[in-house]
Amino acid sequence: MYNHILSIILFTPLVGAILLMLLPKENKDAIRWIGNIFGILGFAVSLPLIPWFWALKDRAGFQFVEGAPNNWIPTIGAGYVIGIDGISFLLIMLTTLLGAISILSSWNAIQERVKEYYVWFLVLQTGMLGVFMANDMFLFFVFWEAMLVPMYLLIGIWGGPRKLYAAIKFFLYTLFGSVLMLLGILFLYFHHHTLTGVYTFYLPDLYATAPKISGPAAIWLFFAFFVGFAIKVPMFPFHTWLPDAHVEAPTAGSVILAGVLLKMGTYGLIRFSLPFFPAVSMTPWVRQFVIVLSLIGIIYGALVSLMQKDMKKLVAYSSVSHLGFCTLGIFALSPLGLSGSVLQQVNHGISTGALFLIVGILYERRHTREIAEYGGISNVMPVYATITLIMFMSSMGLPLLNGFVGEFTILQGTFMENKVWAAWAVPGVILAAAYLLWLYQRVFFGKVNNPKNEGLLDLSGRELATFIPLVLIAFWIGLYPKPFFQILATPVNNLVATVRPDYPGLTKPVVAAQPALNANPDAATPLPEPPKSPAAQTPSTTASPAETGVTETRPPVRVEQAFRPASSEHISNRSRASSPAAQAADQKAERSSPSRANRGSFDSGAQKRRASAQDDNSKAFADAMNSPAPAAGSK
Repeated sequence: MYNHILSIILFTPLVGAILLMLLPKENKDAIRWIGNIFGILGFAVSLPLIPWFWALKDRAGFQFVEGAPNNWIPTIGAGYVIGIDGISFLLIMLTTLLGAISILSSWNAIQERVKEYYVWFLVLQTGMLGVFMANDMFLFFVFWEAMLVPMYLLIGIWGGPRKLYAAIKFFLYTLFGSVLMLLGILFLYFHHHTLTGVYTFYLPDLYATAPKISGPAAIWLFFAFFVGFAIKVPMFPFHTWLPDAHVEAPTAGSVILAGVLLKMGTYGLIRFSLPFFPAVSMTPWVRQFVIVLSLIGIIYGALVSLMQKDMKKLVAYSSVSHLGFCTLGIFALSPLGLSGSVLQQVNHGISTGALFLIVGILYERRHTREIAEYGGISNVMPVYATITLIMFMSSMGLPLLNGFVGEFTILQGTFMENKVWAAWAVPGVILAAAYLLWLYQRVFFGKVNNPKNEGLLDLSGRELATFIPLVLIAFWIGLYPKPFFQILATPVNNLVATVRPDYPGLTKPVVAAQPALNANPDAATPLPEPPKSPAAQTPSTTASPAETGVTETRPPVRVEQAFRPASSEHISNRSRASSPAAQAADQKAERSSPSRANRGSFDSGAQKRRASAQDDNSKAFADAMNSPAPAAGSK
């Protein structure tokens, strides 16, 4: 089981879907039971992955790798290769949990074509898991498209009054992004053959050759991938499909759409856009462009949420705002920002998934989502009102709950990169509290003025079971997030070291098969002093991999080390650089310096050294990802 744990997790829902197809459609109770059994079983078989991955969390590269390159369709170089790192591990666990909860929440909500519903939902579960596991770009694209059809059918068949419009809009938007991404994949495929003479879609091999693309081609490729992933997130201005899809989808469809499908976009940005195109990602205008879109999404999504009269549409627009924080953290391109982004993706799946369940429970009882139809619900549904308050506080980022940890980490990482970016993001937190508290006041406080609400039943045992895991995880992450940061430390630090080879305190990616020194995860290593000048970076960024020690037995930087703020000397230097008086003095000294004429050649050389360092680190990153998987039972 150890050697094939990922395949077991991946295909368990598919086995359930095949079994359901053998049952007669008239036996709805048996279909519901088998669908829920395989939903819960899909989560249960993923639980052994927690202790097994924890033992390997400090290893760089993909773990539990199954398959081999080019073993599936050798004629085109496609292979069944799956593996995970800390980032994909957290998203896989989120997917299996929310999948089980979503299926359980559908027991009474789905009355028509029950068999087809559970079959397509389990197929969707397999497609989502495959996206997070795939180590082959062809396999990744197959899973990416495979989950598109089930979601289209879930909205188009079991959705609301405008379900066909919402389903077609969702399908066309996502398909447009997929076509652009496919063109980018094919370019990388043929480019790799040009350099190596080998046709392959194997991800670690593409990690080594994709960064060698330069000039306008690299920028066009970056945006081909970026648009495909930005539509899925969705980022402003590609967000218009999301509110319609959420409002018209059944409750379970909204939960899985917000909790998992949107994370495929942010996952793609981290897994492909950054390591494939490190130079483009660090280009100032590209980085600022993505940051500005993220900030617009944060503010715009929150403001539109304030204006909504439909509860489900309010929660849908809040996703645009919350996912803006995630993309902001990604392109802060720091260990804090990236780790906070991944954790916030998990937080959003927990909190917003719960919010859609909350809206769905009221809709099942009253068949309306209009806020004006409610009031005083806490008087008739006290348990429901209590859980709703907890998840509202979680979504708005109240301390001691999960949302606070993710947003604070993102804002801290962003502030260390640019204070203006962080300042523009902060109003999103305030506005989130405004629209959520105002919604709670209108729906739950006051007297029951509508007679239709007087006889509403509180949560049943099944409904309560869907909320308990989400509430517990919200408190766990809020009170003790350290294990999550430890899981993310190695992949995040290696990624930052690849994209930003001059980032202070990070070493180049290490090969996973080699033992790490200082195995105690709690032992923090002192942060090296930041480099004083570009010249001081030259030896470590221009030397060959053998000289720089890519394969030395150096441990990956711990989360405590990488997340430590810069030294006071480094901060004072940055403050002096921003002082007008200091800048005038520096300009005067520069004009009197005899070496001023050589500045142009020095800048050109520095750019070449930076490009060389990114190229070396991309190769080291690819070697780390390509390292052999541990033997069965090894620690």
